[in-house]
Amino acid sequence: MKLLITGGAGFVGASLAISLKQHYPDYQIFALDNLKRRGSELSLSRLKAAGIEFLHGDIRSKEDFDALPAVDTVIEASAEPSVLAGLDGTPDYLINTNLFGTVNCLNFALKHKANFIFLSTSRVYPIKTIETLNFDEADTRFVLTDEQPVPGVSSKGIAEDFPLTGARSLYGTTKLASELLIQEYNEFYGLKTVINRCGVITGPWQMGKVDQGVMVLWIAKHFFEQQLAYIGYGGTGKQTRDMLHIADLYRLIDWQLHNIDKVNGEILNAGGGTQSSASLQELTKVCQEVTGKTIPIKEVTENRAADIRLYITDNTKVTQLTGWEPKLGIRDIVSDIHEWLKENRAALEPILK
Repeated sequence: MKLLITGGAGFVGASLAISLKQHYPDYQIFALDNLKRRGSELSLSRLKAAGIEFLHGDIRSKEDFDALPAVDTVIEASAEPSVLAGLDGTPDYLINTNLFGTVNCLNFALKHKANFIFLSTSRVYPIKTIETLNFDEADTRFVLTDEQPVPGVSSKGIAEDFPLTGARSLYGTTKLASELLIQEYNEFYGLKTVINRCGVITGPWQMGKVDQGVMVLWIAKHFFEQQLAYIGYGGTGKQTRDMLHIADLYRLIDWQLHNIDKVNGEILNAGGGTQSSASLQELTKVCQEVTGKTIPIKEVTENRAADIRLYITDNTKVTQLTGWEPKLGIRDIVSDIHEWLKENRAALEPILK
């Protein structure tokens, strides 16, 4: 099998490429990336050591696709992944990458009759609707209740039939627009596709920042003994997310790659679910226990633009269709990232500290 992974030097793309090559050494895997994000350069030696061919290119450029070899499947893992992207200025890079870039990827897949696996985001679900959901305030976190004002949500989390009307961030909108186009290519061009609406993905080699990769950021700030802040919702740190380890996401993509007919045309939520969720307050406690360090955490009561109080993925549909469910919990994830920080401190300190 020949595979093209876009965003192939990014955290998700490189991790998937390396895992696939380890499990299927005979596969030919190409990783395409423009190396714009800080830290992506660290992936190049890892990709090379794994036997993956790196191709320096930009999905915004149609010409860059002309030089690419024919493949059997495209895994579209490229993105400007920040939920704050475009909010402080022009959204051009965001839209050109996350929407028009996807169109170039689709046309490339169509040209070679390749299957198309798309990594979308839970951010396609509108912010205001999420913020009006019914919740309880427990001692250390916010919790969704079963009685809700809209369909597609329960104490298990948010499902695929959650209403899509309303604003969701420019980032979420570009991904939703890409989803709509993918469905058209599937229906009218016969392209075999599957869309994965991923929750918070994390793991080693993610270069965490405030607006994207918060799990690594939180652990790294403990590791390097720097300050953090609980921002918004009263500054209590009760806002809650589920976390999906990249190794768990790999198992799903592996299954889809080899069973595309069983998920062709589907849109699937994929996240950590309730069993792999934590509030910032709870995450702090685990970080303290794993790193052995306690750091100062400010309390900022004002909410941040495009933030949400609570998001948990309901994985019911994907589990019923594929049998997949995440295996790694919050403590497993924190421990894994902490070991990675210790082993690669010299390379990571200039980026994460």
